[in-house]
Amino acid sequence: MYPTAPIRNLLIMGSLLVLLNGCQHFVSEPPVKVDQTVTEHRPQGCEGDSCPLVNVDTLTFADEPELNRLIDARLRRMTINGPDDRLPASLQDYQQRFLSTAEPGWSSYLQAKLREQHGDILVVEFSSYLYVGGAHGMPGRGFINYDRELNRELRLEDLLIPGQEGNFWRVARQAHQRWLVENEHDQDAEFVEFWPFQQTPHIALLKDQVLLKYDVYSIAPYSSGHPELLIPF
Repeated sequence: MYPTAPIRNLLIMGSLLVLLNGCQHFVSEPPVKVDQTVTEHRPQGCEGDSCPLVNVDTLTFADEPELNRLIDARLRRMTINGPDDRLPASLQDYQQRFLSTAEPGWSSYLQAKLREQHGDILVVEFSSYLYVGGAHGMPGRGFINYDRELNRELRLEDLLIPGQEGNFWRVARQAHQRWLVENEHDQDAEFVEFWPFQQTPHIALLKDQVLLKYDVYSIAPYSSGHPELLIPF
């Protein structure tokens, strides 16, 4: 079983060593009890493929009220698409508001799924997709790394020993270089210059690696989707 302290691991990439905070023991935990709820709404009386819709696919964990609150808050926050948008009071409020102004063909998808469970850590992955006309919609991604024993979300500063954040991002930069090679971008000087490495807030603490996921248009064009950088323990 994982201790109450956040995870500690040795993260080695080349000659660089980054210490993560805590201690990891590879002991399986029984699967958590979680319910999936999927709702899809269209304007009343609307029929046909062009009807606007809102699809929400979310999770409710048994005995984890704080995690359930965080999931609801994150999904609501992912509905913000511009500086004038306001945070909806509830997902139901968002569904009603979106459909009341939506034009034919518009759609909004929100999803939370359990990406991984290891020890006391639950990794919830979030996805969104909003189409309001144009060539394509805008997707979004995110993670919550939730410690069941601490009853709270773990952030990057919780995972790293103080003073190691700079080293962590240096290791991430090396992972980015590997990604460039694997995707045959490393010899494309124009690509490398136009899509430089940058930090991302989307970090997943998986069992044997750290996953960094990027938004579209961050380190690659829209056609590349959501690039993922992997940093093995």
